[in-house]
Amino acid sequence: MLSPGELPPLDAEEAARTAQLAARIRERARERGGWLPFSEFMRAALYEPDLGYYMTDRAIFGSVGDFVTAPEMSPLFARCLAVGIAELLTKAGGGDVVEYGAGSGAMAGELLAALSRLGVLPQRYRIVEPSPALGNRQRHWLEHAPGVALLLDRIEWLESPPCGEWQGVAVANEVVDALPVDRFRIADRGCAAIGVVPDGGGFAWRVGPADPPLATAVESLQQRLSVPMAAGYVSEWCPGLRNWVASAAGKLTRGAVLLVDYGLPRAHYYHPSRDGGTLCGFRRHLQIEDVLSTPGAQDLTAWVDFSAAADAARDVGLRVAGFATQAHYLLSTGIERELALLLEEAGERDGALLRQGAATLLLPGEMGERFKILALLRDIVGLPAGFGFRDLSTSL
Repeated sequence: MLSPGELPPLDAEEAARTAQLAARIRERARERGGWLPFSEFMRAALYEPDLGYYMTDRAIFGSVGDFVTAPEMSPLFARCLAVGIAELLTKAGGGDVVEYGAGSGAMAGELLAALSRLGVLPQRYRIVEPSPALGNRQRHWLEHAPGVALLLDRIEWLESPPCGEWQGVAVANEVVDALPVDRFRIADRGCAAIGVVPDGGGFAWRVGPADPPLATAVESLQQRLSVPMAAGYVSEWCPGLRNWVASAAGKLTRGAVLLVDYGLPRAHYYHPSRDGGTLCGFRRHLQIEDVLSTPGAQDLTAWVDFSAAADAARDVGLRVAGFATQAHYLLSTGIERELALLLEEAGERDGALLRQGAATLLLPGEMGERFKILALLRDIVGLPAGFGFRDLSTSL
């Protein structure tokens, strides 16, 4: 019997996949002289075809998986998000909803049902999902989701962002935190990269020279921070964030991009108290400190620098129109009203679960403050729904 907080061993199939992926990563390290940037390790651990964490059919979400996202926790999250999306779709003159990384499919199902009730259905609901395994899981969920059966013909799956011009609303919930990051340590002059080397059958950290993109990014950070990072300070930087924002919004002619994730403005992200960074792993609902262990069998994630996301959006012509904590956004879009409506039809047990879910979504010690929502608009004026309670855009 496992003790509380003790991880179960990998089953035979997981262990075999992890061993195969680890061998593949070690070979890539050898090809590069024995050292890999951490971003390459993280990319392989999460997205290697047929072996990476998100590319297999292993259980990821919910109580039987490794973590729970807001849409799986409570229907209240998507119902409130639908209020904001409905307003933006109307202001955009209609169009599509594009969801990046739809997870289990729970949010897509709730959003479509809620938008139908609001009378603001998108022309198409497009799910950008590079993982065939997750795409199959989403299809199964949506085929059985209440209120979605008559809307299935509006749903389509894409392996990459829309290649043609479109208008509407893009939403990414807990997607940007899974973009590969590079780790660095501040030196007396500039910075050094903290990469990965093979170590027996596993991997170990090893400091190496920072490549030009990382060195330039850290130098820019130091110039922007009111309290520069001191020598020895360790953190991470996401090299793919700028390109991700550009690809998500590049073909959007009119509409919005909503980013929902745990993260901070730059000044808080690189505050002296956050020495060590935010990188961590998750398996079976436990936080794993050794992110180099069992590649492909645990989630790897880092908090989002929302200031960097806002800068990337401005560079492609988007307007930063709102930034709020999840709690403030949900309160502003009517979580109390939605909870009351659901409680009218819920039994005693379901009512207790709904109240517990609402508390988890809102409380500062749970998801309420750790998670933020950033609204990026093109050719839409005014403050979007969800940010009237308290807009934190000036902190970016």
